[in-house]
Amino acid sequence: MAKNNWSRDEHIVAFNLYCKIPFTKINANYPPVKELAQIMGRSNGSIAMKLANFARLDPDLKARNVSGLSQGAKGEEEVWNEFKDNWNELAWESEQILAKYKGQSVEASSGINLDNIPHEGLERETLIKARVNQYFFRKAILSSYNSSCCITGITFPELLVASHVVPWSKDTGNRVNPSNGVCLNSLHDKAFDTGLITITPDYKVKLSDKLLMNSNSTFISLFLPYHGKSIQLPKRFLPDKSLLKWHNENVFVGSGI
Repeated sequence: MAKNNWSRDEHIVAFNLYCKIPFTKINANYPPVKELAQIMGRSNGSIAMKLANFARLDPDLKARNVSGLSQGAKGEEEVWNEFKDNWNELAWESEQILAKYKGQSVEASSGINLDNIPHEGLERETLIKARVNQYFFRKAILSSYNSSCCITGITFPELLVASHVVPWSKDTGNRVNPSNGVCLNSLHDKAFDTGLITITPDYKVKLSDKLLMNSNSTFISLFLPYHGKSIQLPKRFLPDKSLLKWHNENVFVGSGI
């Protein structure tokens, strides 16, 4: 017998997947959709429809005149409103619920690295939660940017980083907020993290004076072509302009030219 009503837990797990796959991949034949359908005991089509229902609530999609299904259920609105300003708890709770559906521990379900984590105790729980949330953040960022560096267009996942605009240590409330992230390759991530480059609130790359005055040909080829250029914007979770402004004012080490 087909399942009809969706529980809160099911909505949360569906929202988890909505955040972790590209919007353009929301269809009944996409493997992650089929996998979640099997885990939840629902049809592929019902999962795809639920994701499309969440899409109708996404402000970034609305701003681009892109929408999901025109109608949806109250449960989607409740979950969206509950977690839209509380990404830390969404990530943790949704990954825990997903792990239960899989019959796995949350660390196994998320595939996180348990190196240097104590075998038991409060410290273990804290570190596992942090790594699970980091896993969610990375998945959300890479899916939003279609696994492509927003500056260079590099598409090798092994070289891509879900880079925080405001560092993890500086803003606990936005640690897992996808709008506090950009997808960068590892070199430009390091430059962004150390303030050698920034992204302005109008989404342009800005190099520090230190880089602009560097005459090394390698530096010139890797950085200078992007100075003043617009980044490739994500399909969802547009970087928050106020957070970019914070990076410009508190991390960036030079005014540029």
